[in-house]
Amino acid sequence: MIENAPIKIYSPMLPNAPIAEAEDFARFAHMLADAADAITLPMFRKPVAIDNKLEHSGDFDPVTLADQNAEKAIRAIIEEHFPQHSILGEEFGHKKTDSPYEWILDPIDGTRSFISGIPLWGTLIGLTFEGKAVMGLNSQPHIGERFWGYGRACLYQGPRETYGQLQSSNQTSLSQALAATTGPDFFAKGNETENFEIIKNKTRLMRFGGDCYFYCLLASGSLDLVIEAGLNPYDIAALVPIVEGAGGIITDWHGNPIRFDNNGKTTVLATANKILHEKALSELTF
Repeated sequence: MIENAPIKIYSPMLPNAPIAEAEDFARFAHMLADAADAITLPMFRKPVAIDNKLEHSGDFDPVTLADQNAEKAIRAIIEEHFPQHSILGEEFGHKKTDSPYEWILDPIDGTRSFISGIPLWGTLIGLTFEGKAVMGLNSQPHIGERFWGYGRACLYQGPRETYGQLQSSNQTSLSQALAATTGPDFFAKGNETENFEIIKNKTRLMRFGGDCYFYCLLASGSLDLVIEAGLNPYDIAALVPIVEGAGGIITDWHGNPIRFDNNGKTTVLATANKILHEKALSELTF
């Protein structure tokens, strides 16, 4: 998917490491995405068995062999190159080590879309250092697009557009903002639903059903705001560097940085810029 360049694996990346070193981790993430794509794409829009991880509760959280096999492939490559690193994945849980580095994986973000034949699902590969997301990649294999971010950079490559740097929009008016979320049913009744309704009513447009892809549309300047709740680390870790690398702001609903070291669920407010973020935060009530 990216240019054929040697993947140099050497000393661990620190938050203030040279960009060249971060680029090596990004190249490695592309290699992981290639392995996942080779598994998920042949199974998309084909008959596939669907299990429900929440069947005992009466809710529906689908998982397929594509999810499971893709995560197995990614984990195997990470363990070959970085056996000392921790790994947290949606399907196979936590391999915890003493390393400050942790790979956070969602082999198919948007499994509901995957099983419905909707091509907006993606593979999320994130790397954290001491709980802070420092590199993230989203592969959209059926569409043929990839988005990846680290430091102050967010890059894109697709089938019809040239490789390049992304920049979020300069929209600062909440009433004119184009907003999105995965779906209204993902907000818990009470405060979460109330705050979602506030943002929906204050913005110009609210779109549903894009999962991880919405954050990349925000990074590319098409959307201005994404609001969500109840996200696990593997739902959002890879997307934080993508949004921030494009100039956007992403926090929880209290304006705090999103952390991943406690593996708890989080709210998310992502906006194209600081001014819009402050306006959206000021509307939320607790």
